[in-house]
Amino acid sequence: EYNLTLSEQRAASVKAYLVGKGLASSRFVTSGLGIADPIATNDTPDGRSKNRRVEFAITANEKMVQDAQKEAGK
Repeated sequence: EYNLTLSEQRAASVKAYLVGKGLASSRFVTSGLGIADPIATNDTPDGRSKNRRVEFAITANEKMVQDAQKEAGK
């Protein structure tokens, strides 16, 4: 539970940084995964360090998808 809270706070911190740089808050969805999605072992300090991360994906909104479809149809 503690690690999940930390994970959620880490994601929220990155969102706050990006919003502070001018991006719209509504463009972000955040979630914390805690121990649910490790990329390294939690048995070593190095592995735990690698698991303290934030990942994000950039996806197209509906307008971008429509524009791409129009462009492909040319």
